[in-house]
Amino acid sequence: MKIAVGNDHAGYPLRDYIINFLRDRKIEVIYFGSDSKEPVDFPDIAKKVCTSVQNNESDRGIMICGTGVGASIAANKFVDIRAAVCHDTYSAHQCIEHDNVNVLCIGAQIIGERVAKEIIAKFLKAEFSTEEQFRRRVKKIRDIEIYSARQLQNLKSEK
Repeated sequence: MKIAVGNDHAGYPLRDYIINFLRDRKIEVIYFGSDSKEPVDFPDIAKKVCTSVQNNESDRGIMICGTGVGASIAANKFVDIRAAVCHDTYSAHQCIEHDNVNVLCIGAQIIGERVAKEIIAKFLKAEFSTEEQFRRRVKKIRDIEIYSARQLQNLKSEK
């Protein structure tokens, strides 16, 4: 398994712990992120992580920022990316099982190392359900992405 990991300056304190946790489990890490606490813009990091997932260079992504919220908002702007903020283990596996989430967003200012480890372990182990209802719903999310992209294109062509 390959995981794209990205963090901004607020996520920096958890960065090494999470990368080492993944590597200890023989998971290949593709790293995109800040190497210090100097401010950076999380949308730039999200673009790199999400592009890696979109291009199948990584199987899933993990974004670490202050709360996980900003990273999630940015990540969800990318086609075929379904990102979720998870600060508990139930959400970490359920978001994949029901919603086929492919980018986990966590907040270094919200959770610590032990909880991050447990959340990531559940996220990595989970698999998307084969139940029709969940597949139908994820397809509807994809349809919304396509519809929204068309609307945007129409607005641009009207200008």
